[in-house]
Amino acid sequence: MINEILKKIFGTKHQREMKKIQPIIDRINSLEPTIQALTDQQLQAKTPEFKARYQQGETLDQLLPEAFAVCREASKRVLGMRHYDVQLIGGYVLNRGSIAEMRTGEGKTLVATLAVYLNALSSKGVHVVTVNDYLAKRDAEWMGRLYNWLGLSVGIIVHDLSDIQRKQSYNSDITYATNNELGFDYLRDNMKFDLEDMVQRELNFAIVDECDSILVDEARTPLIISGPAEASTDKYILVDKIIPKLTNEVHFKIEEKSKSAMLTDEGNSKVEELLNIENLYDPRYIDFLHHVNQALRAHHLYRRDVDYMVRDGEVIIVDEFTGRLQPGRRWSEGLHQAIEAKEGVAIQKESRTYASITFQNYFRLYRKLSGMTGTALTSAEEFYKVYGLDTITVPTH
Repeated sequence: MINEILKKIFGTKHQREMKKIQPIIDRINSLEPTIQALTDQQLQAKTPEFKARYQQGETLDQLLPEAFAVCREASKRVLGMRHYDVQLIGGYVLNRGSIAEMRTGEGKTLVATLAVYLNALSSKGVHVVTVNDYLAKRDAEWMGRLYNWLGLSVGIIVHDLSDIQRKQSYNSDITYATNNELGFDYLRDNMKFDLEDMVQRELNFAIVDECDSILVDEARTPLIISGPAEASTDKYILVDKIIPKLTNEVHFKIEEKSKSAMLTDEGNSKVEELLNIENLYDPRYIDFLHHVNQALRAHHLYRRDVDYMVRDGEVIIVDEFTGRLQPGRRWSEGLHQAIEAKEGVAIQKESRTYASITFQNYFRLYRKLSGMTGTALTSAEEFYKVYGLDTITVPTH
């Protein structure tokens, strides 16, 4: 009841936000006739002018109304698309470092150009993050026409680029990239011995498209760079043979939620007897304990044709979010080898992890972060708790 009264007096959070933003939108609109009157050359000259003013101490927020008005007019001339007022609101929300929830079809790709153009004026780099190579290429080419016309450089980071090409793209004013490529480049940079060899520069500002998918659904997915370890594969086969002789709830317990398996005291004794060793916890045999736990997980928690498939004598992971096959990706810590032993296919040597980071930890490294999606309010609490990001619903056109 009190909440309802307060809402009537002060308005909802959404109404209060829109009230704050409206004067800025009015200011951008009031500049439109002046900006429209400029020739192409005069309009293009605005970018170096803004850059100079920024260098002399003006903030991006002070430049925002003019920069948005220039971007809108340039977009109209180059792409044939004029930003609606609600798209200006979306651009403002992104520049502020918040999540813009915009309905599908409201033109998120165009909305991003406003915040991208403004932040690129600092020459510190802006990353536009998409979920796949196709979208990164499409948006970089499509919106790149606008940025190039305004005198800004555009780079793209996709699969199969050399370090020289990557460095060039990261040194552009604006870089389109997938979340995977960004994360792996960060890991590879951290394994280099010379600063000159690093491809990324300081992580300044990122706009994440489909941010609920990248920042929430896949947030804890670790990106891992690994290399082969020296261990022999014989133990996997030996341990795999004893697993059918162990009984659930008697010799081991399975924890479905955390996908873990653990031997009971009775199980320890049974394994020692089956492997003919005195003490499973003796430092000489401790790796057997690890192999047994991984083999139990392989047999009781990972199902063929659900979590993985076997194709041409190879175990291929099925992505739990998209259901797509992930050839080349392998589970770590010997789990993949345990599944290979279970399926009777050739066991590849275990790999050792050299570097690892989750998307959650990677994106928190940016000085400023924002995102856009059609469905953000359901994840609003997580966006705020994990990244400190507010979620603003942008009205539809």
